[in-house]
Amino acid sequence: MRSRKIVFAGGGTAGHIQPALAVARLWKKTYPADQIVFLGTSSGLETKLVPAAGFDLELITRVRIPRSLSFDLVKVPGSLRRSVGQSKNVLKDADLLFGFGGYVCAPAYLAARSLKVPIVIHEANAQPGWANRLGARYTDALAVGSPVTHGPYAQALITGLPLRDDITSLLTAHHSADENTWNELRVKAKRDLGIHSGNKVVLVFGGSQGSQAINSVIENTRKLIKERPITIVHSVGAANDLPASDDTYISFSYIEDMATAYLASDLVIARSGAITCSEVGALGKYALFIPLPIGNGEQSVNADHLVEMGRARVLEQSSFTASWLLDNIDSMLATSDQLSDLPHFGDLEAAAKIVALAEHQLSTGER
Repeated sequence: MRSRKIVFAGGGTAGHIQPALAVARLWKKTYPADQIVFLGTSSGLETKLVPAAGFDLELITRVRIPRSLSFDLVKVPGSLRRSVGQSKNVLKDADLLFGFGGYVCAPAYLAARSLKVPIVIHEANAQPGWANRLGARYTDALAVGSPVTHGPYAQALITGLPLRDDITSLLTAHHSADENTWNELRVKAKRDLGIHSGNKVVLVFGGSQGSQAINSVIENTRKLIKERPITIVHSVGAANDLPASDDTYISFSYIEDMATAYLASDLVIARSGAITCSEVGALGKYALFIPLPIGNGEQSVNADHLVEMGRARVLEQSSFTASWLLDNIDSMLATSDQLSDLPHFGDLEAAAKIVALAEHQLSTGER
């Protein structure tokens, strides 16, 4: 088989990049002779994650779509033309484009369409984003992390959401471990984080850049619960100042080893991004989700299936206050105790299902 060029588009946040990386790793393992190239923008997290994973990254101009009427709208056509042209330069000799959503995908889909490059799209959110809705006009090779109720993605292949390697390894370990071994692994994870007490662990994060709204509530709460047997592990985000840690509060700018953090946790407080919901569900954790109050509303529905299973609560950001958290944190920890870890292994096959869909797309020979 000749060497092929496979392009991956999905940037901005870890929610778009991590699934793409999982599929790229499997593709490279299956087809080591193929060339893999990622498309991204200079402002996205892909500039860090993609090179660290050992893949080539080509940068294009980010197309910024204003959320309200403003003078910035007049800049959109020009930046879109530049981005499509730059995408064409990368895709001109490509055999396949994978799209995982985000700003980088819209120009990539338009370029691939004009060049007749086959497209495969994976949508992680329960409510597809605008870029992937655009891409669905140009391909029937659609995959989703969870069922979508209407539109072209209602007919998509349900694959689950590709997990990061550290989460996959942790799930595999859980699959082969008895209850005592799993508990020992949890104790070790707490020690690795510097927690040597018998405290309950609350893991808090607001995405790769952090959430000032969530951070503010935690800052106003943590000293008031200092006497309770609770340790907060808090990822404040790379864009925010790092508070000082103490005996019951451990802060990080960004948690690289999320598997250890999840393993140590008794309760998760986070945004309800698709990746986070998938990881919480896969590892059988209990979570309080605070959906991001902007965007196209996808975060408000991502956690619905976990709420139905009794493994999560969803609270609007406006209701998430220090007083609310003080009143409810003990009951949420008690609920978590009753549930214990109940992992779900379905997402372990997600990357393989997406690769199989792409293989079928390539086998049709359409360009």
